[in-house]
Amino acid sequence: MNDDTVAIAGNAIHWARQHLGSSAYSTRCLAFVEDAIERGNGIEIFGGDDAAESARLYDAGRTSGEPGPGDLVFYESVGELFGSRRDWGHVGLGLGGGEVIHAWDEVRIDDYRSLGALAPAAGWEPLRLLGRVPLARVLEGSRVRAWSTDAVSEAVRQQADRFSGS
Repeated sequence: MNDDTVAIAGNAIHWARQHLGSSAYSTRCLAFVEDAIERGNGIEIFGGDDAAESARLYDAGRTSGEPGPGDLVFYESVGELFGSRRDWGHVGLGLGGGEVIHAWDEVRIDDYRSLGALAPAAGWEPLRLLGRVPLARVLEGSRVRAWSTDAVSEAVRQQADRFSGS
C-alpha cells in the first residue's frame, strides 16, 4: 500500500472502532464499511447497492488470504430482506491480524474466518467467505466530499430510498 492508502485505512479503522457495540448499522454492513472509509476520510467511493453487488463489482473472489488493514472482506449472505430472498452479501473492514470489524446485530470485531459460525437471523443461511478486496481497488475513482449529515441517519434514509422504489 502507498502512504495515502495506509493513512486512509487507518482513518477508516479509527472511525469504525468508534462505533463498536452500536446496533445502528444492523442489516447495513455495506453502509457501515462505506461510512468508515468515506466519513473517516472526507471522500466518496463508488460500489454497489448492496454487499453482494459490491463483491461482484470489485471481483472479491479473485483475492484470498488474510486481509490487511483497510481491505474489504466479502461473504455470501442469503436471506430475505424487504420481501426479497437472495444473496445480499455481507462485508467487513480488515483490521489486520486476521480480524475484521463489521455490522452484524451490532458493530463487532471477529476473526474473518469465523463469520460463517455466527448465528444467522431467522430464515437466513450462514455466511460463506468469498474473498477480499484491497483498499486501493475500492479507492479507484474516489473523490473528495464534505459530509454534512449524521452517518447513521443518512444510511437509514439511503437504505429506505433504495428499497422503496423511490
